[in-house]
Amino acid sequence: MKKTVLALMFSVYAGCLLAQVNVGITVSASGPAASLGIPEKNTFALLPSVVAGQKINYILLDDASDTTTAVKNAKKLVSESKVDLIIGSSTTPNSLAMIDVAAEGETPMIALAAGVRIVEPMDAKRAWIFKTPQNDAQMATAITQHMFDHNIKTVAYIGFADAYGEGWSNEFVKMAELRKLKVVANERFNRTDTSVTGQILKIISAKPDAVLIGGAGTPAALPQKSLKEKGYKGVIYQTHGVANADFLRVCGKDCEGTFLPAGPVLVAAQLPDSNPVKKAALEYIGKYEAVHGKGSVSTFGAHAWDAGLLASAAITKALKKAQPGTKEFRKALRDALENTREVTGAHGVFNMSAQDHLGFDQRARVMVRIENGTWKLSQ
Repeated sequence: MKKTVLALMFSVYAGCLLAQVNVGITVSASGPAASLGIPEKNTFALLPSVVAGQKINYILLDDASDTTTAVKNAKKLVSESKVDLIIGSSTTPNSLAMIDVAAEGETPMIALAAGVRIVEPMDAKRAWIFKTPQNDAQMATAITQHMFDHNIKTVAYIGFADAYGEGWSNEFVKMAELRKLKVVANERFNRTDTSVTGQILKIISAKPDAVLIGGAGTPAALPQKSLKEKGYKGVIYQTHGVANADFLRVCGKDCEGTFLPAGPVLVAAQLPDSNPVKKAALEYIGKYEAVHGKGSVSTFGAHAWDAGLLASAAITKALKKAQPGTKEFRKALRDALENTREVTGAHGVFNMSAQDHLGFDQRARVMVRIENGTWKLSQ
């Protein structure tokens, strides 16, 4: 009788262990994209350990900004850790490389990278993939509109020689044509380069009114510093991939006057009270800075925070349909994410659909100017 009772108790205990929701995370906490991955890593420590009465187990790995490692991490999370959900990675190339792993394992994935190709065009594989950062297409629209409004006629582009840089080039050129902006130069550089002198000299010789740098994190400072060093006097734009304090620190005085589109969390305190994102953004900032100090928050950490909000909302719904650790639960999570409605995050309001696995509208972006080493809301 005692053995039977003990066996039953062990069975119940084991069932409780198996019932926890396992969330696998891979971010670029080291390497060239560390300025993105570190605040994301820090943010996951702020996420709830219990959702709808269910324990959440976060398994966090570092892919070191390396595509091959990101894929290995994703495979490990799916095959060994049997995760119910994947969050990551920090960069577009890494996230794109992880799509096959997530789709083959029928495991929903929330990417923390911006490239529109992560979720478009929708197909059987991308049906499992979602993302929290604003698409490069949405931000390119904001930049070209700002250029048009400020009477810029000719522009040059220099971006990463990878999926992020290519995606931005494609979207920027497309939007520039619609705004009647002439692209007079289009150059590339690697995230690990230490010099871009050749590319910058070509750009300066084309005499553009403005230059857009399609980079992310601290490596995006290199072309800007080179432009200033060579005496360029035109307007410089960056993408939302540089919206953190590390970029400001590395770029220093060479960044003064730079324009970029960004998620509203970057200038949350400057937003009007009527902005629906302001309250949610300030909540995240308060929680992050309470741990890491005033001024430590970045938009990249906020993407992780929003992923956590989406995950919590989806987990709450999925638990009503299936048990964690099962194929049915992962499918229920996927369906819940796809049917996200009016979830207000630090970056915008999410309303997803079968064809839109981001779900942002224009409330998810603002134009920002760098002034005196800080971010200023711009018009």
